[in-house]
Amino acid sequence: MNVLEISKLKVGETRSSRLDETPPKLSQAEKDALVQQYHPDYIKEAYGTIRVGMNKGEQTVHRVVSLLEGESPLASESIRLEAKQQVDVLIIGGGGAGSMAALAAKASGASVLMTTKLRLGDSNTVMAEGGMQVAVSPEDSPVRHFLDSLRGGQMANDKILLKTLVEEGPSVVKWLIDNGVMFDREEDGNLSLRPGGGSSKARLVRCKDYTGLELMRVLKDCVLNEQIEVLEYMPVLELLTDEAGGCSGAILKNLDTNQHFVVQAKTVIIATGGIGRLHIQGFPTSNHYGATGDGLPLSYRAGAKLTLQDTFQYHPTGAVFPEAMAGILVTEAIRSVGAHLLNVNGDRFIGEMETRDAVASAIIRECAEGRGVETPSGRKGVWLDMPLVDTLNGAGTLEDRFPNMVKQFSRYEIDITKEPVLIYPTLHYQNGGVEVDVDGESGVNNLFVAGEASGGLHGRNRLMGNSLLDIMVYGKRAGEAAAKRATSTEYKSITLQHLDRFHEAQKEAGVIPDTVSPILFPDYVNKS
Repeated sequence: MNVLEISKLKVGETRSSRLDETPPKLSQAEKDALVQQYHPDYIKEAYGTIRVGMNKGEQTVHRVVSLLEGESPLASESIRLEAKQQVDVLIIGGGGAGSMAALAAKASGASVLMTTKLRLGDSNTVMAEGGMQVAVSPEDSPVRHFLDSLRGGQMANDKILLKTLVEEGPSVVKWLIDNGVMFDREEDGNLSLRPGGGSSKARLVRCKDYTGLELMRVLKDCVLNEQIEVLEYMPVLELLTDEAGGCSGAILKNLDTNQHFVVQAKTVIIATGGIGRLHIQGFPTSNHYGATGDGLPLSYRAGAKLTLQDTFQYHPTGAVFPEAMAGILVTEAIRSVGAHLLNVNGDRFIGEMETRDAVASAIIRECAEGRGVETPSGRKGVWLDMPLVDTLNGAGTLEDRFPNMVKQFSRYEIDITKEPVLIYPTLHYQNGGVEVDVDGESGVNNLFVAGEASGGLHGRNRLMGNSLLDIMVYGKRAGEAAAKRATSTEYKSITLQHLDRFHEAQKEAGVIPDTVSPILFPDYVNKS
C-alpha cells in the first residue's frame, strides 16, 4: 500500500473523531504572516516592472507585463479604416457581464452590438458553482456585506464601487428571479442561504452547484428574446480611438473567414473576463478556455490605467487528482456545509471558512513543508473530506446539493460520497484590472469595462459569490451609462493613433515586445 492510500485510510479512520473538533483559529497577525510567506502574490521573482503606459514603473507578474507591452496583431498589417457597421454601444464579450450590459443598454434605448470570440455564453460565468452573495435576510444588511468584503479584500477595495455593489445587490436578485432564475428555496418558499468563506452571515443565493450556468441560461435567453445582434467567433484585435483619444469603435476578426470587420461605435464596453488560461506562475486554472485577459492590453494601449494588476486569486480547492481534472474547481460551498481540509497525516491545519487567500496559503504551506499528499503524476495536494458532508447533514446531501460535483468525479470512478478527494489551489480570478468609476467608465472617454476585466471592487482578495453579483450590478450600470452617453453624442472619427503613441513609448523605453496581444487563445504547445 502506497503513501497516498495509507493517507486516505487515515481520513476515514479519523472522521468520527473530528465531528466535534474545533478548527485551528488564526489571529489577524498570524493570517497576515501566512499569506505574505506562502501566497503566490508575494513571490518577488514572479514579478517584473511595467515599462510603458499609464502604469509605468509599477509591477505585476511577468506574463502580464509581457501582455501589456505586447505588439498589436495589426502592427504588420495595413487596415482600411472604413466602418462596416455603426452602433450606439459595442459590447466586447458574451459572458454574464457582457449580456447584462447588452440588456441594460437595449432597455435604455440604444442600438447594441455584441461580439465574442467564442459563442454567446461561453465564459467563466457558466463555470461559477457556489452562488451569489447578496444581503437579503432580516439578520443581514448591505453594511455587513460591505464590511465582510472590505476585510476579505485586505482593505484595498474601492469603497464607492463596493458600496454600490452591496446596495444594489437585492434589486438585481429580484430582476433575476423575475426573469426566471431558479434559485434554491427552503420548504417555506424563502430563498435558501448558505455561508461563504470570510462572511459573517449566510448570504449566498444559489442554484445547487451550477449557479453561474443557471444565470447564463436566463441571460442568454433574454439577449435572444430582445433580438440583440451577436457576432460569434469574432474577437476584437484592437480598439479604435478618435482624434481626441476617446474610444470610437474596434477592429474585429472573423475567425471563419480570417477577415477584419471594422465597427464604429459611440461607446464601447469591454467585458472580456479574466486571465486564468495564461496559467500565471504555472498554476492550473479553473477558468474557461477563452479567459486570456484580452481586455487588459486592448484597454491599456488605448490609454486606460490599471489598478491592483499585481494580485490574483488562487482558489484553495482545485482538483489535483486525477490528472485530467487538474485545476477544476471544487466549490467552496462544500466546505461551508462541513467538509474538512486534511494533510497527509489526517490533521486539520486551517479553518475551512477563512478567506480564500489564507486557506490557499495554508494548503501551499502544508505541501511545501512535506505534509502534502503526492499523486502518481508527481503533483501535491491535501485531502478534502467530502463524505463528512453526508455524515453531518444526512445521507444524500452531496447528491442533492452538489449534483454537478458528484457527476464530474464519477467520470473518473471517484465517489465523493464515500471517499475524499485531493485538492490544491487553482488560478481562479483576476482581482485587479482596468480602473473604472461607479458607472464602469475607464480613464479613456467612452470606454467602459464591466466584470472581471475591471479592477478595484474586490481589493486584493475577492470573497466567494461577489463575482456573480459584480457582473450583474456593474454589467447593468455600464450598459445604462454607455447608452446614456451614446444618446447625447455623435459618431467620432476612427483612427489607430493610440497605437502610434504606444509604439513611440515602446521605442523610448527600449521595449522590444516578446508577444502579440491580445493572445485570444491559450497556447498549450510545448516549444522547448
